[in-house]
Amino acid sequence: MPDDVVPVSTSTEESQEEFSQQQLINGNRSLSWRKLRRHDSLEIESGKFHRPHGHGSKENPSWSVILQLAFQSIGVVYGDIGTSPLYVYASTFSHGINHNDDILGVLSLIFYTLTLIPLIKYVLIVLRANDNGDGGTFALYSLICRYAKVGLTPSQQVEDCDVSNFQLELPNNKSFRRASKLKSKLEGSKFAKFFLLFATMVGTSMVIGDGVLTPCISVLSAVGGIKEATEAMTEGRIVLISVVILVILFMVQRFGTDKVGYSFAPIICVWFSLIGGIGVYNFIKYDPTVIKALNPAYIVDYFNRNKKEAWISLGGIVLAITGTEALFADVGHFTVRSIQISMCTVTYPALVWAYTGQAAFLRKHNDLVPDTFFKSVPDALYWPMFVVAVLASIIASQAMISGTFSIIQQSLALGCFPRVKVVHTSTKHEGQVYIPEVNYLLMLACVAVTVGFKNTTKIGNAYGIAVVFVMTLTSSFLVLIMLMIWKTNILLVIGYVLTIGTVELVYLSSVLYKFDQGGYLPLAFAALLMTIMYVWNDVYRRKYYYELDHKISASTLKEVATETNFTRLPGLAMFYSELVQGIPPIFKHYVENVPALHSVLVFVSIKSLPIGKVSPEERFLFRRVEPKGLNMFRCVARYGYKDVRNEQEPFERLLVEKLKEFIRDDYWLTHIPNIVKDDEELDNEPGKENGNMKQADIELEKLQEEVDRDVEVLDKACRAGVVHLIGENEVIARQGAGLGKRILIDYAYNFLKKNLRQSDKVFDIPHKRMLKVGMTYEL
Repeated sequence: MPDDVVPVSTSTEESQEEFSQQQLINGNRSLSWRKLRRHDSLEIESGKFHRPHGHGSKENPSWSVILQLAFQSIGVVYGDIGTSPLYVYASTFSHGINHNDDILGVLSLIFYTLTLIPLIKYVLIVLRANDNGDGGTFALYSLICRYAKVGLTPSQQVEDCDVSNFQLELPNNKSFRRASKLKSKLEGSKFAKFFLLFATMVGTSMVIGDGVLTPCISVLSAVGGIKEATEAMTEGRIVLISVVILVILFMVQRFGTDKVGYSFAPIICVWFSLIGGIGVYNFIKYDPTVIKALNPAYIVDYFNRNKKEAWISLGGIVLAITGTEALFADVGHFTVRSIQISMCTVTYPALVWAYTGQAAFLRKHNDLVPDTFFKSVPDALYWPMFVVAVLASIIASQAMISGTFSIIQQSLALGCFPRVKVVHTSTKHEGQVYIPEVNYLLMLACVAVTVGFKNTTKIGNAYGIAVVFVMTLTSSFLVLIMLMIWKTNILLVIGYVLTIGTVELVYLSSVLYKFDQGGYLPLAFAALLMTIMYVWNDVYRRKYYYELDHKISASTLKEVATETNFTRLPGLAMFYSELVQGIPPIFKHYVENVPALHSVLVFVSIKSLPIGKVSPEERFLFRRVEPKGLNMFRCVARYGYKDVRNEQEPFERLLVEKLKEFIRDDYWLTHIPNIVKDDEELDNEPGKENGNMKQADIELEKLQEEVDRDVEVLDKACRAGVVHLIGENEVIARQGAGLGKRILIDYAYNFLKKNLRQSDKVFDIPHKRMLKVGMTYEL
């Protein structure tokens, strides 16, 4: 394919014609068309070109919108951390209270943990590391991938930088040399690339583990409160009621109930008002002196008295910050400012008062620690509090389930998860998805955990490990971003590591101590998910490299397409693959067995960019396969890791429309230089001004006729019918491969592929117009 082919521009036919005539007539003929020319990287590695970084611009919403979003965020973001008061003291003092001042030590730990992690780390620092408004582990990884070439699949293109959300805002300070050196080391180290992807997979696995454990512990804790109303409510009945609620919760997911999260804000607001108000009431009634817990000396005294037991109890205290990662992960639904406002004005004060009030109550009732929450509720408010607690736990569970669907969707974009169908459940709210297979697996896992553990103590041990692991990974990515992208002062980075990093490592060591008391559960989930992700991603990369090594050159394609024994059928054919550079080898396999080609053929490459979303206007990148008479085109369809590729987006119609635009633009941008050159030569001849205008008009008319003719060929092909040709690759280990590779490819990967959805179901390609082309790859 020639290097001087021009990519698609978004101009319309009319604007191109007006542009061309103005340039010719006004005499400013030598500049504008050159500015529109770009590099062609469908055949060439983009790493050979300089990748500029610029500053993206985003409109700032008004304060009325920010406040509205802040209110809505309360119902989506804080359900998990908001329900933590149900079980924190019971999990921390699992063996009872040994000394009354231990309550002050634990309250002090809770207060400073809430202040340091959710408030300072996430609200003030981590939220700044959003990816064009999107958050979570993938947002951090995508920022690093866009700054440095650390992706393991060589599909980067220089044109990616032209996508509006791709460029980073980079400070210009004296730390540039340090950042550049770190970037070079990452790009030159294969181990570093693997480690970054591995860490992202671990974070993903742990968040999915949260999606299993949050419904279990939240619903079980809330339903357990009914024991205060009747002694007939045994543990077995509580477990049964919890299981019924969980099953119903998962069964209604297909109706897109995550959109209801926006209407849950009033319920969570009532919840925060109740726990905050009851906290103030208990603080005044029982023991206002617990305010002494603001003195961190009580933490030191607590550890001096209890030694190892105090360190072990940190696994219960860390449950006070469960769901904090949702602050960052859900920022894409709102704005940074709105989440900062809702956290600082509603969530943080309510939680501090809730834990303070419970501590004051426990100072007078040491023996009631197993049921602290409901025992501390005034009798008149018991039933309203019970109902709101159950609703809040369901909302918390709903948020984590929806978050699990979103993060698996992001894993698909990186080629790290088997292809499953992603259903977009809302046309109004972005990012709300449902994955049928994952939903049923989560339901079975939740029911099994609830029935197996029966109480919140062991589930809390498991929950703590998942929470702290994700937080520690977030800190690790954040330090890398501080050094390499933000170019933060090294002293501030060291201060972050010594304070927040140290605290998180201490908590991590504590929760890992309870490995045999339920802590093994999230690690087992993570190990299973990591195995699935590793198998799929490894073979995915091997397939890509195979196609890259065996791609069809432009000259070979021309020879095949111009053979006289080939028949050109009326219609448009779309040939799908994931290879960005070149024509996939499966096409040669197709033409060797079917000596016929459609009148128009488009090779469509599906590509994921390390950004959240790609607008439909920037979705497609086209190239023409020379010579023009072949009517063959290359197309790269670009998606972000939060884009949904299904029936909600009219893929076929949008591709054809953009292809027409490309045909028009390609003609104008490749022929205008010649017209300008001829026009300038005429300008140099005296008395030729009228001839200049006349010849320019003739050239433009001829050009317009050629454009109309090519567009008509495409329209005629579309009317004759569109056929979707799917490359269905069977992969096997090549002859002589080792035992490990044979197990990986022949058994593990093919088992996953055969038991999950195929690409036609993922992309909702109509079966009546689909043709699968099979080929075996020996990897």
